[in-house]
Amino acid sequence: MRELKKLDVNAGVKRLSRYRRHRYAAPALLITALISLGATFQVASALPNSSRMESTPKSTLIEEGARIFAQGCSSCHGLNAEGAGIAPSLIGVGAASVDFQVGTGRMPMADMSQQAMRKDPIYNEEETAALAAYVASLAPGPAAINEAQLTYERDGNTAEGGELFRTNCAMCHNFAGQGGALTQGKYAPTVMGVEAKHIYEAMITGPQSMPVFSDKTITPEEKLSILKWIKSAESEPNLGGATLGRTGPVTEGLLVWTLGLGLLIGIAVWLTAKAR
Repeated sequence: MRELKKLDVNAGVKRLSRYRRHRYAAPALLITALISLGATFQVASALPNSSRMESTPKSTLIEEGARIFAQGCSSCHGLNAEGAGIAPSLIGVGAASVDFQVGTGRMPMADMSQQAMRKDPIYNEEETAALAAYVASLAPGPAAINEAQLTYERDGNTAEGGELFRTNCAMCHNFAGQGGALTQGKYAPTVMGVEAKHIYEAMITGPQSMPVFSDKTITPEEKLSILKWIKSAESEPNLGGATLGRTGPVTEGLLVWTLGLGLLIGIAVWLTAKAR
């Protein structure tokens, strides 16, 4: 029996030795090693991503935000966020302002126009949180809003929110929240399709031409009611066809004026041609 086992072992060794000398052995081993290494790195990098921001120390988050700020923001706002000729100081604006401006894609600006337009954000949520932490570390300011604070579905009042919106917001954003024109080439954007936290942050920070609605002016409970009305209006079906911006007789009158004037000009040209 022992001799048979020795013969089996020797045969196996010889077989492995023969395969080792095969001309495809080295490439096969290299490919196997690369696949194993890549899979290891993929698993190692994927596992902690979901909780990276939760487990990142605040000092590390601020350092990361400072690095991002130096690369993408300092050319306009200054190396220390002190502001420059083309951009204001960010000292004291708080994390809420950064989360709104960067989270809605308004910053960095696409061009130096009168107003920063909403667009797809350049930075992801982790980078935005790092930027907000860095700016918040410079001086106290309004904190960013989290989902736990947005209890408008439970604590908001739709009727009260509509009244508050018409009193405080409709003069710029129009009574249906569709936005409207302002002076000097500026405009109030639509509030439809905007995340609830960004609307709340806009109320407490006052971006661009918008005033700041402090908790003394509009209480947190009233802000939640405004959010509930906006989301209710946003989901309301449009049964009348084309909305025309929901600005009422303004766009409707312009449409009738344009079509009516064009029809009158056409009739005048036709009568003139017929008279000849």
